[in-house]
Amino acid sequence: MKARPICAMVPIPLCLLLSVTSLAVVVAVEAHEATGRDDEYTWPQWKVPLVRNRRTVALSSPGFTAKPQGELNGTCGIECQRRLPDPSLADLEEFLSYETVYENGTRTLTSVSVQGLNEVNTWPAGNSSSSSKSRRRREVYGTDTRFSIADKQFSTKYPFSTSVKISTGCSGVLLSPKHVLTAAHCIHDGQDYVSGAQKLRVGVLKEKSRRGKGGKGKRGRGKGKRRKGEDKEEKEKQEKDGENERKGRKGKDRKNRSRRSAEVEKPSFRWTRVKQTQVPKGWFKGGASDGVAADYDYAVLELKKAQKVKHMDLGVIPSVKKLPAGRIHFSGFDDDRPGNLVYRFCSVSEESKDLLYQYCDAKPGSSGSGVYIRLKEPGKKKWKRKIIGVFSGHQWVDVNGNGAQQDYNVAVRITPLKYAQICYWVHGDSSECRDA
Repeated sequence: MKARPICAMVPIPLCLLLSVTSLAVVVAVEAHEATGRDDEYTWPQWKVPLVRNRRTVALSSPGFTAKPQGELNGTCGIECQRRLPDPSLADLEEFLSYETVYENGTRTLTSVSVQGLNEVNTWPAGNSSSSSKSRRRREVYGTDTRFSIADKQFSTKYPFSTSVKISTGCSGVLLSPKHVLTAAHCIHDGQDYVSGAQKLRVGVLKEKSRRGKGGKGKRGRGKGKRRKGEDKEEKEKQEKDGENERKGRKGKDRKNRSRRSAEVEKPSFRWTRVKQTQVPKGWFKGGASDGVAADYDYAVLELKKAQKVKHMDLGVIPSVKKLPAGRIHFSGFDDDRPGNLVYRFCSVSEESKDLLYQYCDAKPGSSGSGVYIRLKEPGKKKWKRKIIGVFSGHQWVDVNGNGAQQDYNVAVRITPLKYAQICYWVHGDSSECRDA
């Protein structure tokens, strides 16, 4: 059963209180996670391999015939992937090769070379699941623990302001003023690009409305202006009013102002066209990547116009489960709460080299959200949030490789190799991407 928005069932002042409460929850959770030994709460430093472009060739324009996917099925899970042979260098270079689709509908394929792969050998294998029990479908596990950030005085503040809405119905996160990280399946179904990807747009939360107080338009047309005669009558009326009546009116005005201040101003978006989209070849079906396609469910969108909003950096963490708190956070635009940004946090139940399995409550629309944690910067007292994964969505996972399906809400991990590729897409210079 779909959960109804909390704010739709309570008075406005309480809805505002819930928004404040949800922000307090974020602070409280992160404060709890900040109580531990420094080494356990410090971002690890990694030397990542180099991913360089080798050759770019033109391809025919996509058909843009695919339909957006609500959920993914048949994902090769933890044990399933462990039964697969380790990918060779040639395999990895094939998976990390990528397509670029431009706003005019043209498309290219770029092959890459990977250097310094020995740096990745210390990347952990992760944990395996011992359960093969089949579960019924559910995207909200037990009590719905999501928080609607309904008031834009909160949703337009960091870190919530890094969350964006994709015109194909997904979410994403700002990696730079001009780059958005999202899920590949929001753009491509593995065989073709979705129909909405041809004129892709990204919605960034807008802090202030351009409209004046008077009503419609910038000049406040409607209720904004008064006629001279109306002003004179109003003045005469005020002069005739007694002192007691004026005091009563002041008290009423104060109540009206209090009521207006308690009203929740829902988020609005500033939409920007996408200049180009990049998707790793590992996501495409029909090749050696079929068993690991879920590992490459990510894409980067370059915007035509830079956004004046604080973005969130990428991070690499060897194990989320081994962190003392072991929690992840992400915010997105769930379909069952239209117009609201929805925040959640939870613990990771299982992790592999490339995937995180967890029971964070989520609904369609949140796919593509940036999964982040907050750790201390090395050698500094400053704490920083970084994106360590992309929320892929609700999936039926083949956990043990025997066909038994278990449902999880799945996130794709940012590994050193993926960090190198995404960083190159953002900066265009692999030399800026050696340290994570």
